[in-house]
Amino acid sequence: MQNSPALSPTFAEPHDADALVQVSGIGKRYRPDGPPVFSGVSFDIRPGEFVCLIGHSGCGKSSILNILAGLEQPSEGGVIMDGREITGPGLDRGVVFQGHALLPWLTALQNVTFAVRARHRHMPRHEIREKAEHYLAMVGLEAAMHKKPAELSGGMRQRVGIARAFCTQPRVLLMDEPFGALDALTRGMIQEELLKICAQTQQTVFMITHDVDEAIFLADRVLLMSNGPDARLAEDAYNPLPRSRTRETMHHEDGFYTFRNHLVDFLVRRSALAQKAATA
Repeated sequence: MQNSPALSPTFAEPHDADALVQVSGIGKRYRPDGPPVFSGVSFDIRPGEFVCLIGHSGCGKSSILNILAGLEQPSEGGVIMDGREITGPGLDRGVVFQGHALLPWLTALQNVTFAVRARHRHMPRHEIREKAEHYLAMVGLEAAMHKKPAELSGGMRQRVGIARAFCTQPRVLLMDEPFGALDALTRGMIQEELLKICAQTQQTVFMITHDVDEAIFLADRVLLMSNGPDARLAEDAYNPLPRSRTRETMHHEDGFYTFRNHLVDFLVRRSALAQKAATA
């Protein structure tokens, strides 16, 4: 893979006919008289894709995810999912934040059951429990499902959060730096579990991360934001590594270091150049 010219952003084909999510020229400003945090951001997400968004603090990554989740409204542009504009939260989108946001008075099983019941209001009680147990088993928590969050480690709590998001069977799973507070060993284990679940369910994922190696391991595509304020989507980079990659073998794949160096070079040097070019 050759490095793209510093001031010539590259984009995937806009608004693919097969896209599940179409993001069209969104921007966000928090003060009418202030500069936009970001503007003119457009990209597509296809069914079954795992897309990561990387950029420096202040470029609006979390705001973009919140707009996709329906938790914030864009100041300009819009987002279409399944042919309908996103105007608010919905059960067709699951969200996992860095903080697990579990209900502390409920057990792991009860936290997941609560989400299943919200999604399937008329499902019999025993089926709700079976579904909750199924997703907790998928993240390796069969033996801990009757423990409350205070009795679980940070990694286990985040696993419950992931099970809770998957159990609603969302069309898109939105993840905002979900592993940022975990130690490296736990983070790696949960990343591997996440990929296995995505492979089994063909889950579509949009994830914010600050970790280049995490993006390379998980993503089919990596979106690169220029620096803020008035950040832009500068590149939409396709991951050249095979989908069946593992943490142990990824570093030996042809193209790994070329792709990694490309991403690091953008974050260290070209993100600032792209921001200057976009706002000149």
